[in-house]
Amino acid sequence: MLNIDKKALIGCAAEKDLFIFPQMANRHGLITGATGTGKTVTLQNMAETFSSMGVPVFMTDIKGDLSGICNPGFPTGKVAERIDALALREKGYVNQGYPVCFWDVFGAMGHPLRTTISDMGPLLLSRLLNLNEVQSGIMSLIFRIADDAGLLLLDMKDLRKMTQHVGENRAQYKNSYGNISTASVGAIQRALLQLEDQGGNYFFGEPAFDIRDLMRTDADGRGVVNILTADDLINSPRTYSTLLLWMLSELFEALPEAGDLEKPRLVFFFDEAHMLFNDAPEVLLEKIEQVVRLIRSKGVGVYFVTQNPADIPDSVLGQLGNRVQHALRAFTPREQKAVRVAAQSFRPNPAIDTAQAITELGVGEALVSFLDDKGAPQIVERALIAPPQGQVGPVAPERRAEIMRSSPMAGRYEQMVDRQSAFEVLTHYDMQQEQARALEQQRLEQEKAARAAQRSSRSRSNDDFSDLFGSVARQTTRSLGNTVGREIGRSLIRGLLGSIFGGRR
Repeated sequence: MLNIDKKALIGCAAEKDLFIFPQMANRHGLITGATGTGKTVTLQNMAETFSSMGVPVFMTDIKGDLSGICNPGFPTGKVAERIDALALREKGYVNQGYPVCFWDVFGAMGHPLRTTISDMGPLLLSRLLNLNEVQSGIMSLIFRIADDAGLLLLDMKDLRKMTQHVGENRAQYKNSYGNISTASVGAIQRALLQLEDQGGNYFFGEPAFDIRDLMRTDADGRGVVNILTADDLINSPRTYSTLLLWMLSELFEALPEAGDLEKPRLVFFFDEAHMLFNDAPEVLLEKIEQVVRLIRSKGVGVYFVTQNPADIPDSVLGQLGNRVQHALRAFTPREQKAVRVAAQSFRPNPAIDTAQAITELGVGEALVSFLDDKGAPQIVERALIAPPQGQVGPVAPERRAEIMRSSPMAGRYEQMVDRQSAFEVLTHYDMQQEQARALEQQRLEQEKAARAAQRSSRSRSNDDFSDLFGSVARQTTRSLGNTVGREIGRSLIRGLLGSIFGGRR
């Protein structure tokens, strides 16, 4: 926001300004506080701060309040009073808009953001579908079989077709891949239908989102603020959290090691972070911890935004060095315990009763502790958060449409592509199998007809032969012919059934 001596001003305490050091911004962070205490304004403030540093930003807009960052702010009332009280104008505060790129999974309020089934992978997809451990194992087998066969899983119909194929041919794959439960396959198919009803067809497909499109700057060198519209997406918490976790994993896989940089390559804000960890299986929590721990070396800072620090597992919480704590409520014993835990996570300040201060903070006021230029946590300070320079609140639809039209991303992802993948290959395979079965059935019918004709021809020959003798001989021969005919008939019947079941001599 305000760059002073290569530091960015976030707030002001009683006797000093509070800065975040760019070289420490990729050590991750946490913004917490109860509803209505100012987390969203702090989030916008920090997004502007990083953009001014030349650092691209990604964040989700759950309530529509962040889109106004593209327009200059017009401070009035208490906001104007705070600007004067903190003497921000003298420190370089200027109301301005910031470069913005809007994204939307559904393609209505921003450029489409989608990925392929293969890119999502079986672990995250199992989380998205809420599969149990056994069903997740079957999902992994489905992916493995597709990979071994060179079948591309791009969209929902690819995965549904592949699941159907594996279920129908489970005996064929048993020896190579293990048992495949019919019940588990059925559960996966039902979950896929539910995901499709919730908009899975919008999110899975091509062209797939290139994660590097988040890492852009404008002509003035300011980082682009990428805003994902999430007011509808948040109604499906599992989809929301899985999408953001996939983006983090993509960043981790795509970016090379960078070591310690002067500033991050990208800062990623994970709003409503508790959704990421709720009911997550142990194997997924381990992956999340690993990504958060290692992605710092890729030059990416991750900032979790949630109501209470207790929403974040200790293994992740310990890696979040830059912290802003807004007010917490403490009416119940459980809430009081949460306040004490939050207070203990800060480096103590002898001048502040941290636990008491957390319950007394006003709107736009917070306890702040950032890492110093050596990477050590500074003592906690009670501070007023500096107001954003951009507009606080939603942008007008016309302005949003204008930004989308002029964006370098315009037209890049809007038109979906459906190239040959698992669905087309397996559909063609099924057609060939059906044709082969039809030809085999036709061959069997022809063979049956030929044998019937042969039997009829032999019967007529026996009748002609019997006419050469007298009546006594005719009766004797006819009796013998009937006996032979019955034996021949039994032989033909056995032969015909043997042909169907593969045992005819």
